[in-house]
Amino acid sequence: MADIAGDRVDLVLGVRASLGGRRWRWRDPLLADPDGRAGLMIAQQAGVPEIVGRMLAARGLDARTAAHFLDPTLRALMPDPSALRDMDAAAARLADAVRQGETVGVFGDYDVDGACAAAVMTQLLRALGCPVTTHVPDRMTEGYGPNVPALDGLVARGATLIVCVDCGTAAADVLATLAGRADIVVLDHHKAEGPPPPVLATVNPNRLDCDSGQRGLCAAGVAFLTAVATVRTLRRAGWFAGRPEPDLMAMLDVVALATVCDVMPLTGLNRALVTQGLKIMARRQRTGLDALLEVAGARDPLSAFTCGFALGPRINAGGRIAESGLGLELLLCDDAIEARRLAERLDAVNRRRQTVETTILDRAMEAAEAQRAAGHPVLVLSGRDWHPGVVGIVAGRIKERFNRPVLVGAELEDGTVKGSGRSVADIDLGAAIIAARQAGLLTTGGGHAMAAGFSLPGAGVPALHDFLNDRLAAAAALPDAVDVPIEGVIHVAGATTELAAEIGRLAPFGAGNDEPLLALPRVRVVRADRIGREGNTLRVLVEGEGGGPRLKALLFRADDHPAAAILEDRNAPPLHLAGWLRAESWNGRVSAGFFIRDVAMVAPPPR
Repeated sequence: MADIAGDRVDLVLGVRASLGGRRWRWRDPLLADPDGRAGLMIAQQAGVPEIVGRMLAARGLDARTAAHFLDPTLRALMPDPSALRDMDAAAARLADAVRQGETVGVFGDYDVDGACAAAVMTQLLRALGCPVTTHVPDRMTEGYGPNVPALDGLVARGATLIVCVDCGTAAADVLATLAGRADIVVLDHHKAEGPPPPVLATVNPNRLDCDSGQRGLCAAGVAFLTAVATVRTLRRAGWFAGRPEPDLMAMLDVVALATVCDVMPLTGLNRALVTQGLKIMARRQRTGLDALLEVAGARDPLSAFTCGFALGPRINAGGRIAESGLGLELLLCDDAIEARRLAERLDAVNRRRQTVETTILDRAMEAAEAQRAAGHPVLVLSGRDWHPGVVGIVAGRIKERFNRPVLVGAELEDGTVKGSGRSVADIDLGAAIIAARQAGLLTTGGGHAMAAGFSLPGAGVPALHDFLNDRLAAAAALPDAVDVPIEGVIHVAGATTELAAEIGRLAPFGAGNDEPLLALPRVRVVRADRIGREGNTLRVLVEGEGGGPRLKALLFRADDHPAAAILEDRNAPPLHLAGWLRAESWNGRVSAGFFIRDVAMVAPPPR
């Protein structure tokens, strides 16, 4: 049982500075229920351990809503697609294209969400009998979003309707060039800065006049709702009398993949989409994803972690440093041999991407250290030989290290700096980038709260940095090391497989639903071994200070972790561990494992 109410100063186990330099504090919502009554009520009604009831209460749930959280279904959480502005117009035009057998052009994007959204629309329309031609822009030569030559190419291939997915909201001028030649439907989720483009329909829950309440949807989620609305329109018109309806549920695997990889909040509808999508993915019916899972060495059961760390980086890799359309090609491939070839190709490209990223990261981290020492609330970095395809990943790593908004740009041969930014909670980077573009500081720029893209002349970087420092000055007050938000304290003897399985019911974990962090107090390391291909994972066996049951624990990226040395020291004093308790399946056996996030020395007793 977690001892939450007993520490009113908000520190867990008295840890003010761990070996990683972090404070351990109770997750803020737990403080609103210090006596645990709300959690106890949930536990009693939901039939879960009291500590899990407390975790549910910390997520703003009560005895009524906890049931849908633990068993998220589309039946309970799916909105009427018509709640999204322009959805009815988009569905009607797509239905007309089906009835007329028109060729439809699908214009995507080169990231995971863009590939998945394009796969949803392509799969839907082909199942309904429409010829579909696709285009994914090249990051280096075309950049993000629609461009005139690519749109002209789709029209030249016979497209009378073009569907832009994961892009298009900010492309009014480019889309206007198709007036009178093809209708355009935009399915997007990026932040809008003004009226939608003058096209037939723009379905975007983040357009200024959309009050659907679905702002957390990714583009693939928007595409899925559009597929539902289109099929509903055709059904009402009697189109399926004597014809089979397409299997929309089979598309949820890629919707789940995109929702996780685009870091959308895993609450409400998204939680149902990912939960049900992972079940579809586990059936391995999509030939391309099955091949990629095999190449990535992903093990069952599949999870949001599988999407974010095994599948997503490989699909993204093609758009970052190789062929932008490889991801979409894989998702649509139904030939096992070809799918395996594509999967191995993406895997190889991803390994190359990792090498490029490592080279840039070392230099960018050094520059970031200097900017933090100078007191900048926002870090803006650029380099001449940096690859624009990996700067977003580098920005994310630096953000994690310094807990600040970060922009990283690549200086191109023509003097342009092109890059990506990543932000932290409650600091809206997308809005700041849009404001910088409107102020004339950027050539292009846009995004959402947590991520953005931009380009500008290299000489303008200092002015952009000054602008963002002023606009996002609140970031200066952020701590350099993020607190570790603990949700419970358990002893080694209580870290059972059964408890791990109950905590697992709160999955999928990700943005908006963090995996609960637990603290193990006063443990001793019985054994420590380096494992993995590069020996960078530390596997330790721990027990309570007085002996008793033992628990396996893992520390990843041990070479970079300040606690690795003391975990490997058999003569080390008792330690506090913070991490995640998970039920792991291996060779048909399920056991509990603890995944270490942080380590703290046990404070000496007060004199």
